[in-house]
Amino acid sequence: MIYLLPLILLLNSCSDSVESDSSHQRGEFITRKYNEFAFAPPYPKPQERPPYPWEKPLIGNHPLITTEYFRCKGSSLNPGRVYNNGSETTRIYDCGGAEKHSLPLRNGKDFIYPILLELVNYIQAQTGKRVVITCGHRCPEHNIYSDPSPPNQQSKHMIGAEVSFYVQGMETQPEKIINIIQKYYKEKHTTTPFTNFERYEKGDTDVSTLPWYNKEVFIKLFKPSEGRNMDNRHPYPYISIQVRYDTETKQRIQYNWNDAYKNYLRK
Repeated sequence: MIYLLPLILLLNSCSDSVESDSSHQRGEFITRKYNEFAFAPPYPKPQERPPYPWEKPLIGNHPLITTEYFRCKGSSLNPGRVYNNGSETTRIYDCGGAEKHSLPLRNGKDFIYPILLELVNYIQAQTGKRVVITCGHRCPEHNIYSDPSPPNQQSKHMIGAEVSFYVQGMETQPEKIINIIQKYYKEKHTTTPFTNFERYEKGDTDVSTLPWYNKEVFIKLFKPSEGRNMDNRHPYPYISIQVRYDTETKQRIQYNWNDAYKNYLRK
């Protein structure tokens, strides 16, 4: 008990000193005038909500057709196909589609020849009906899977220079759609190589109807019994537009192996 007395006295003295020190402390209030600040904070900028698909610009009461409609329709879920070329039998598998590779590239970005986009949107605007793109870009794997025939192995679908489509509600009137395409050129151009269409009469195509062509495009009409493949399994006639001439580079467009096999991004 005697030994605890100094400790008790020490603790009491410490508590008294703390109380005495705190009793002499005073606070200083910070005052500030209205709208007074040391620096001006940046005013928050509201961000615009990206439009939903149904809010995008409409062409003929239907969404604007962009390069997204041209993405490869391949799918790894498609079963393998057995193909017999006469001498041997092979099994062909499809690609992974847009989840596995991009569109053709130009300057490092997805690219489809602009005239194809202009024509299909012009058709929508003129008809007020939806253009159904059955085939835009095909990667080499999907191109073989869709149609393994030798003539198809140099398809311009692989370089983003061809589109196949029909018009909903005008499935049995493809000639009227071709007339609309010719009308587009008469409105947009003044020179004869673009405004005048000729008929291709060499007979080395896969269609029975003579194709139409001008300087920029080559148009084929496939009847219900022609051109059937994995992308065109519907019962309707359909139209194919190939780009022949690049008005930007002023060069003729031809199938090129490097452009078809190496000019797209594998994801």
